[in-house]
Amino acid sequence: MSSHVDAEIEELDGETAFEPGDDDVVPVGVKLGSTRTVIVLPTEDGLRTIRTLTCLASYEDALTGEERYLYGNEAAREYPDRVEFMLRSGLPEDEDRAVLTEQFFRAVIDSHDVPEESAVVYAIPTIDNPAGLANLERVIENSPIGKTLIESYPESLCGAIPALGDELEAIEEIFVAVNMGSTNLEASAYRRGEQIAPFTTGAVTGNEVDRVIANYVEEETQGRVNIDVTQAREYKEAHADFESFEPFTDIIQQPGGGRHEFTIERSVMDAVDEYLDAVVDEFANTFLSQLANDQMKLYQLALDRPIALTGGMACIPGIVEEFETRVSDELGREVEAVAADRPELAATVGAHRIAARLAQVS
Repeated sequence: MSSHVDAEIEELDGETAFEPGDDDVVPVGVKLGSTRTVIVLPTEDGLRTIRTLTCLASYEDALTGEERYLYGNEAAREYPDRVEFMLRSGLPEDEDRAVLTEQFFRAVIDSHDVPEESAVVYAIPTIDNPAGLANLERVIENSPIGKTLIESYPESLCGAIPALGDELEAIEEIFVAVNMGSTNLEASAYRRGEQIAPFTTGAVTGNEVDRVIANYVEEETQGRVNIDVTQAREYKEAHADFESFEPFTDIIQQPGGGRHEFTIERSVMDAVDEYLDAVVDEFANTFLSQLANDQMKLYQLALDRPIALTGGMACIPGIVEEFETRVSDELGREVEAVAADRPELAATVGAHRIAARLAQVS
């Protein structure tokens, strides 16, 4: 029997309310992310998001000795020492992780009444990993939802949809999208929905930022404070800000008793500043150079339009404007960058919009 999966539930304003047709097919958007899984489905008033950490932890039932599982936020909170994130590379790398991902995803679906009679679109990463993609496809196909329709589209395309319009305008445009994710940096050109010159690197990632923050905190406190990558991620999400960063204070419990209060002034922003420099370098000097060599006309057309930024790192306040400025300086020409109001939800919202359109024509 599946445990209930603790998740953050949120009603999204500004999205089209559900208008069921005769067959009452429910459009659902899904992103099985390396850090968080997000599901978007309609309500009578708008959209509901279900968001939880993509992880599980096993434990032994104290009475029966049976192996049991906790999932999502609850697993990370109660078993931080042995919680397993199944998609750390962005995909289920092997058979065991595929099985655990299936188990986790089914538990999320069962816990939050995601309807089986649904048209489901998955936002998936652009990664050159056939085995991992095959494992993800198995997870998707074995899911109980999507009885009416199952499709998948690139995460960067799905994330660009709410960044570039209120409906599906992006599908009819030429543009470039940059997905600033936890496990990969992705960039792609799109021409009327067709993905062109996709680029992916695992060298510039949100997860690496967390590791760098942890190292910098130790250096800044002269070795008195050691934090793990989970704490570093929380510092990043709570405090990183290119517009108005302020030093912050935290307290740790010392081994053997006592508390140590410390202030962080540089560690978080030094790490994200270096990250953004690396993003701009990969985007301008690797991806765009390749695009210009292969598709000069497309390159010129795409840079005349806004660059869509998606992914969790795009949530940092001011990063869109900083990206725009640094890329403009690197290229020697003015470029514009945009992001959805909620970049961390954008890929799933975009997937839902595609699902709604496909449900109408299926």
